[in-house]
Amino acid sequence: MTTYTSKRSHLGQLMAHKDLLISWTSRIVKARYQQSLLGGLWAIMQPLALALIFTVVFTFFVPMDTGSTPYVVFSYAAMVPWLLFDTSISSSVVSLVANMGLVSKIYFPREILPIAEVLARLVDFGIAYILLILFMVYYQLDVFTLSWLYLPIILFIQLCLIMGLGLIGSALNVFYRDISHMVVLILKLWMYATPIIYPVSNIPSEYVGYYFINPMAGIIESYRNVLLEGTGLHEYFGLSAVISVTVLVFGYWLFKKLEFQFADIV
Repeated sequence: MTTYTSKRSHLGQLMAHKDLLISWTSRIVKARYQQSLLGGLWAIMQPLALALIFTVVFTFFVPMDTGSTPYVVFSYAAMVPWLLFDTSISSSVVSLVANMGLVSKIYFPREILPIAEVLARLVDFGIAYILLILFMVYYQLDVFTLSWLYLPIILFIQLCLIMGLGLIGSALNVFYRDISHMVVLILKLWMYATPIIYPVSNIPSEYVGYYFINPMAGIIESYRNVLLEGTGLHEYFGLSAVISVTVLVFGYWLFKKLEFQFADIV
């Protein structure tokens, strides 16, 4: 009963500071683009550059069978949500240490800092997907089908996973500063364990069940199903959802358990 009440209290404090969350998110977005020459175009250039490099490699040198979907569309549709995952976690993990002045002097729910980093990355996510629509129009693929109604569900589950991992990483990084470096390495390896540059059909059938223990696999495949195939959520999306929500609950619990020590350590 006490634990349940404390969780409600923590969430109540977070909601009471929602204006701070909004303003801090806005501050991050403005700071990122304020003195940028290309502004919001950077949100497109990173996934586009990676998708083009992979397209050259896996079209001309090591051909990859992606069915009727052009490889550049196949890879770009997955690269955008992956970069949301990668950049959100990387920035949220260092958010507490980077703002140690605030953490040590002013009281507010500390989870606002990593959560704001994640929400700010949604701007890049939205901008980057505009190019995907243009790709789909160019290659005469179906755009804005009814299956796109699943997109908010997929994004919500992905955000649960991102925020859970971001809360865990940011809390631990306060105590062990090399956590941020470990996260960068893990994310690089994680990308190759996720069906971004290759189709799931390349995975031997006897390993598919184990492969989808990676929650990002079901999430990425669901994005492709909905955006490119016009079908529903991937069959393993439910597993991804369970894992993602569990990670979020555990991450928030761990963060609040350690929060009272942050100001003394940073």
